[in-house]
Amino acid sequence: MVAQIRRRREAAGRCEPLHCGHRDPLDCIPAGCHDEPTEPVDLAETVQHISAEDCVQLWSEARSLYFAADFPKYGSKEWRDLHPDDPRRLAGALDAAEMWRKYGDEEALLQWFRDATAVREPLWARRPLAELDELAKPKPPHQVTATDGWPPIKVPGTEKWRHNLDGRQVDLPHNVPRPARFQEAA
Repeated sequence: MVAQIRRRREAAGRCEPLHCGHRDPLDCIPAGCHDEPTEPVDLAETVQHISAEDCVQLWSEARSLYFAADFPKYGSKEWRDLHPDDPRRLAGALDAAEMWRKYGDEEALLQWFRDATAVREPLWARRPLAELDELAKPKPPHQVTATDGWPPIKVPGTEKWRHNLDGRQVDLPHNVPRPARFQEAA
């Protein structure tokens, strides 16, 4: 957590300052900022080192709170007001991570629920089965037409190429365009 806060402070130091002079919005207080920006604090010096036993205890307390659902929602005002070492804060983060793993984006999930429960057109107002059957019938294949001045077109389903020779549609077994004048071919 200390390393994460340190990286955030370093990244904030590279940003343009806000109108109040601070580079990190977390330095601003809701009542308003002082005229002079405060000096950055080295968090590594202020935070005490946490031993491995304390980490295990924090994790076990957070898991028990997670399973008991005794924690504020991740990102809420109550969650932000908790001390970083509070197990309820970790339990809220665990809950948010588990929800993201299961359901992904919350807004997309809510939109899916809205779409799934939306009022649908009644069956009697929809298209009749005979009309749907008519629409499902296969359409006749598109007739390929060679255009004058363009290369020949391959006829689908065959090994032939359709040529436009003097305004006539002619199928030939090759893709060799005709000469500029038809008399030159002789």
